[in-house]
Amino acid sequence: MTSTAPLHIAVNTRFLLPGAHLEGIGRFSYETLSRLIAQHPDVTFHFLFDRAFDKRYLFGPNVVPHVLLPPARHPFLFVAWFEGAVALWLARHRPAAFLSLDGFTTLATSVPRVTVIHDLAFEHFPLDVGLLQRKYYHWFMPRFARASAQLVAVSEATKADIVQTYSIKPDKISVAYNAPAELFQPQSEEAQREIRRRFSHGQPYFLFVGALQPRKNLGNLLRAFDLFKAQGGPEASAAQLLIVGRKAWKAGPILEAYQQMRHQNAVHFTGRVADAELAGLYAAALAAVYVPYFEGFGIPIVEAQASGCPVLTSQVSSMPEVAGEGGAELVDPHAPESIAVGLARLWENAGVRQQLVVQGQQNLARFSWARSAEVLWEAVEKAIGGK
Repeated sequence: MTSTAPLHIAVNTRFLLPGAHLEGIGRFSYETLSRLIAQHPDVTFHFLFDRAFDKRYLFGPNVVPHVLLPPARHPFLFVAWFEGAVALWLARHRPAAFLSLDGFTTLATSVPRVTVIHDLAFEHFPLDVGLLQRKYYHWFMPRFARASAQLVAVSEATKADIVQTYSIKPDKISVAYNAPAELFQPQSEEAQREIRRRFSHGQPYFLFVGALQPRKNLGNLLRAFDLFKAQGGPEASAAQLLIVGRKAWKAGPILEAYQQMRHQNAVHFTGRVADAELAGLYAAALAAVYVPYFEGFGIPIVEAQASGCPVLTSQVSSMPEVAGEGGAELVDPHAPESIAVGLARLWENAGVRQQLVVQGQQNLARFSWARSAEVLWEAVEKAIGGK
């Protein structure tokens, strides 16, 4: 930057929720912004919250918080917040840029916008979301993408999807990956035994981590696990499946698939767990199984790899890209039989599991929150320079 005037950047921080376990967009926001603020102490960042905020999110003295109402958790309120409250704030304060990390922005401003898009799942699987959300997404999202001076995708797969679906030029889109948190590391055998004692009756287990919602494909995972247990005979009798995550939306078919299982007693729904427990669950798992039929990134893949845990994941969307060459057992998420074969291969072959651990650890060098924060800033600079 050539100007010596103080630089002011507005940031949409509505996913930095007070007192909540951060997941998905909230985690991306926390990890990138905490580093961005530290990397640029001479820039003033105006954090725009849509409710009372937790002071732990004020990452430095160069952060100024603002609460703009109403809280935006419904399509009508999305419009009120972004096209009303945010647009009015931008008109009054005229920051150099508006950075939004949740895929949404405002159309009612001339301030240069940088928008992070995590996925376009709703374009490909519209029935996975409610009617009002679907209408909001289909109307606003392509317009947000075109109105933004710069876009940031969380994977090359998502970037390619934006280019193809919205006819956006590739040079307008940067890629900033997610990364595992530092607490995800291999753990001692003693610690692993204690985790298994607490969560799986001391038995070896496969681990799924994610919210219970349609795109995570839990119905097919449950059917595959049942098939694996039936085909594996007595040798597979000890295998357990732990499902870690909150019940989100449209979880009915998942629970129906569970009710139809022959081996229900080997499946354990833990709900959401504390981060420290989650790190232990990854480290002690026989393998992590993560088989969505569509994903913008898939952070459980790299969390498992960082924990020294073998990974089984889908051969579609962003997941092979994130897993890296040889970093995961890849299966067809649409075919329970394919998933079951993958489960059996990992269950029966310690050599395969060890190879996946080694390849997974090597893959982690590609992911850095600090680098992703730098990518965000480069996008901001491009947006300002192109004003």
